Amino acid sequence: MKLYLKFDINSICKKVLQEQLDSLHLNYTVLGFGEVELNNSPSKETIKKLNQSLNDYGISVVESHKSVLVQKIKDAIVEMVYSDEKLSTSKTSAYLADKIGQSYGYISNLFSDVTYTSIANYIILQKIERAKQLILTNELTITEIAWKLNYSSVAHFSNQFKGATGLTPSAFQRIIDKRKNNIRNI
Repeated sequence: MKLYLKFDINSICKKVLQEQLDSLHLNYTVLGFGEVELNNSPSKETIKKLNQSLNDYGISVVESHKSVLVQKIKDAIVEMVYSDEKLSTSKTSAYLADKIGQSYGYISNLFSDVTYTSIANYIILQKIERAKQLILTNELTITEIAWKLNYSSVAHFSNQFKGATGLTPSAFQRIIDKRKNNIRNI
């Protein structure tokens, strides 16, 4: 039997992080998505154990200043795209500059230098991943998904989706529906 799951990646990450920090008896405060303040100075061995336990979940402690900023940019984008609300129509550049506390020109150049891709491309990839999740839940139509992700039109959404996945959203949805029907028939 196959189960289809709906999940909140932010909640999952926060829960895993809290469990791992608690297991090492660390005194901490979760400041925001991807940011924790340790209220005492743990030993290097404890930090090493924390890093190892988090790596099992695909989470790593970021150490360089540039990497920290890039991670903050990624976290802000993920938070923006995965919000339950409709994506804001305000400029992403203004949102990120405000959220990170740096000029957009600086964070854009830094992001490109470190990741070898642009912030715009990263946002598109995150929006497509979010769209796939929304299609899997079958709660919204393609038009509603395009609106929720703040695309100017369904055609624009379809073009970006096809560019990233090789399929139109409708074709992706048909494949998912066919798989669900095949599983039900087994």
